[in-house]
Amino acid sequence: MGLLSLLSSNPAAFVIIAVALILSLTVHEFAHAFVADRLGDPTPRRAGRVTLNPLAHLDPFGALLLLVAGFGFAKPVPINPNNLGRWGSLWVSAAGPISNILIAILAALLLKFLPHSNLSDTVLITVLGINIVLAIFNLLPIPLLDGSRILAAIFPRTLGRALLEFEMQPYSFILVMVIIYFGRNQIGGIINGVEDWVLTIFGIA
Repeated sequence: MGLLSLLSSNPAAFVIIAVALILSLTVHEFAHAFVADRLGDPTPRRAGRVTLNPLAHLDPFGALLLLVAGFGFAKPVPINPNNLGRWGSLWVSAAGPISNILIAILAALLLKFLPHSNLSDTVLITVLGINIVLAIFNLLPIPLLDGSRILAAIFPRTLGRALLEFEMQPYSFILVMVIIYFGRNQIGGIINGVEDWVLTIFGIA
């Protein structure tokens, strides 16, 4: 179910989720761009992606999918692997999920130690949940996601080469969307299990 369904039924929840989602996706893509830039690849900076301006990272089609289907994506950060090398590419790929993990931990700590109120608890739980979803989802070993690119860096001569070649195919995006759609229940189960585990670790559940 997309975010549009909340717009009429619960506008406040729509605003909280939309803002948290936009900011979390922005930090995720900025982390990719920032690490690539620091490791010597000028490609993201030339594309104007080393910024926390959400408009630089917005993908219109990905945003539309979020609104109507409940899942979508931001604009991928362009990089040149030749400027990064094997391990540089790994760190760039991992930077996005790591940024979401750090935001989730911060939200959990604030939720545990700040005075409680309905608004602050709602916002922090939303931020925590969204960033756990982004981190775990992007770490899945599915082509076009960060997890696949991390594997490609770890196994550059075998699995890595096959994954990268698949991503270059014109049909890869459609096939991955189909895989995600039909595997959404299993993916959701993994994400919910991790989220429950995090809440239990921090004594929030």
